[in-house]
Amino acid sequence: MTPFLVPADIDDVTVASGGNTYDRRMCDLLGLVKVTVAGRWPTPSTKARVALADRLAEVPDGSVVLIDGLVACGVPEVVVPHTRRLRVVVLLHLQLADETGLPPERAAGLDRREREVLRAASSVVATSEWAARRAIAHHGLDPKRVRAAPPGTDPAPMATGSDAGDQLLCLASVTRRKGHDVLVHALANLADLPWTCVCAGSVRRDPAHARRVQTLIDELGIGNKMILAGPLSDTDLDVTFAKTDLLVLPSRRETFGMVVTEALVRGIPVLTTNVDALPRTLGPDGGMLVPPDDVPALTGALRRWLTDAELRDRLREAARAREIEDWPSAAKRLAGVLR
Repeated sequence: MTPFLVPADIDDVTVASGGNTYDRRMCDLLGLVKVTVAGRWPTPSTKARVALADRLAEVPDGSVVLIDGLVACGVPEVVVPHTRRLRVVVLLHLQLADETGLPPERAAGLDRREREVLRAASSVVATSEWAARRAIAHHGLDPKRVRAAPPGTDPAPMATGSDAGDQLLCLASVTRRKGHDVLVHALANLADLPWTCVCAGSVRRDPAHARRVQTLIDELGIGNKMILAGPLSDTDLDVTFAKTDLLVLPSRRETFGMVVTEALVRGIPVLTTNVDALPRTLGPDGGMLVPPDDVPALTGALRRWLTDAELRDRLREAARAREIEDWPSAAKRLAGVLR
């Protein structure tokens, strides 16, 4: 059975992420042996590096081993020596240097380290066609060794939403990359309209930024309408989805955007940014696209949604018509690479 080395927080619901969900589902569907590695990845302590080296040393020569890129890509001195005896497959969720807000020197250092790991790996799996193309171009990888295995979705009932269309959901960890600060400013510009926005997602991945977002909400006087709800249980999330009219994802970077397909499979239109993989994930008719970091554009799109019933009906119909790949089909792609 193929071992899959993943971050130790993979099952921690307080820091839930699309990457962790993807890893868990692939373990379950493909029968991968989940090997958790504790550490502050991608820049772990010496103790964590030793633990990763020990886990890799336990894998017999010639075996295939799958490693989450968050674990592998920052430590070439640990991973690269094992590529000479193992068939190492790196699952690349997000290029390390693409995390929003990194100091330039640190981003450049992570970029160099990631390139060394990816060039040494037997195969690289990206979670979208866009991410695969970018990894090939950015790191100079052999296209024959890079594959895309996008995530899937679970079947779900159609959301009922509301007649007014004013129930908004932002489903994302509160980090700089997800753009909650932009959303706060946009919604504050719509004080003349009725709306409620639930922001569901971890506030622990970047606690300082989450505090800044909450302070901004309070300062702009929308704390009674925009709620940082933290992570929701599966049951509570299903209830929230059922009430949602529009998913809003104002990300600055995104290699796939799993929450987009999770909304579409429920017939919920999406308002997101035209960056990276998001336009393809959304598709041509399932919602609206705006530039990232553009408060006026996001404000305008939200105002159109809230005031134009015909637009809402058209986008809902298009979202309900979208065909979304399920998780078993997605797992087959990764299984093909591992074979």
